[in-house]
This record gives sequence, structure tokens and C-alpha cells, in this order.
Amino acid sequence: RAAEAGGERSSSGSGQRGKMTVKRRNHGRNRKGRGSVGTCVVCDGCGSRPPKDKAIKRFQVRNIVDSSSMRDIREASAYQNYVVPKMYLKMQYCVGCAVHRRVVRGRAREARKIRDPPPRRSFGGK
Repeated sequence: RAAEAGGERSSSGSGQRGKMTVKRRNHGRNRKGRGSVGTCVVCDGCGSRPPKDKAIKRFQVRNIVDSSSMRDIREASAYQNYVVPKMYLKMQYCVGCAVHRRVVRGRAREARKIRDPPPRRSFGGK
């Protein structure tokens, strides 16, 4: 207290505080303007409960039937061009599971600043 009252500086520097280094611009979250995001989601990998804005979310599109059964259905079908419906699953992972399953990957410092989405793969030959 005597040091504070006397105006002496501590030995930590010039008195001005430097900015702490920040790894990501959004601190790994997506909650701009909200104090806290109340809901948590359940990770599909391990069952942990990350906040909704921090979880990594991806849609997984799969056929309802596997490819071997698909051929049998196509041959037995009365319709010529019958399209078997797809399953759309919203997968939600915590950061650890997403990195482990290679849904997301760690990037170099300069590459982290690139915010535009990666190019989409095209599946059609048209």
C-alpha cells in the first residue's frame, strides 16, 4: 500500500499495459453482441456439452439405403427415375472431437485470418 500511495511503479514495466495476444478474432465463439449464450448442445462425438455458439456444426447428407441395396431397389421399382430420399443429419461437435475427426483443422497464424469459406466441391459432371 505504501508503494501505491507514494506513486511508485512496480518493476513490471513502464506502467502502460500491453495488449494480450489473441489467437482468434472471435475467441473461438460466434456470439457477437450477446453476453452469454444460455443453451448448450450435446457433442455427437463424446457427449460433452459445449456452448451452442462454440460448437462446430456440419450437415451430413447420406442416402437412406446403402449402395448395394440401392441397386436392388432400382431394379425392383415400377418407376423409371425414382430418386431415393436422403437423410440430412446436423452433426454438432465440441472443438476436441472436431479436430480429432478432421472436421476442422488447425491453421497457421496468417491462414487463420482468412475468413471466407473454402471452395465447395462439385459432384455433378455438368
